[in-house]
Amino acid sequence: MRHTLLILSHLLRYPSEEVQQAAPELVMALELDGVLESRQIEEVKPLVQSLIDDELLDLQEGYTSLFDRGRALSLHLFEHVHGDTRNRGPAMIELATIYEQSGFAMDARELPDFLPMMLEF
Repeated sequence: MRHTLLILSHLLRYPSEEVQQAAPELVMALELDGVLESRQIEEVKPLVQSLIDDELLDLQEGYTSLFDRGRALSLHLFEHVHGDTRNRGPAMIELATIYEQSGFAMDARELPDFLPMMLEF
């Protein structure tokens, strides 16, 4: 299960050269981990194939257009749960504390509610 969550985490992050180079092995790794059903893996394949086929700058532009230009598809989960209310800050602190108590090293560039980081946790 850990491998599947880590792979999904990397697929949801800003496209990088490293993930693009690893893309050909990602579907096989998902199949070997055995967590996702065949149907679910088939749904991931087009994303992996685009990582293989497309230019990195095009992938990055598409990512920015999809996830960074509005709240509706934000990968920061508390954006959807708390919005811009005062509850968001304490929720972030509580989640960061959970990470810390578990020994998980947070990526300092991201907020605790960033979905790929939560999947990695």
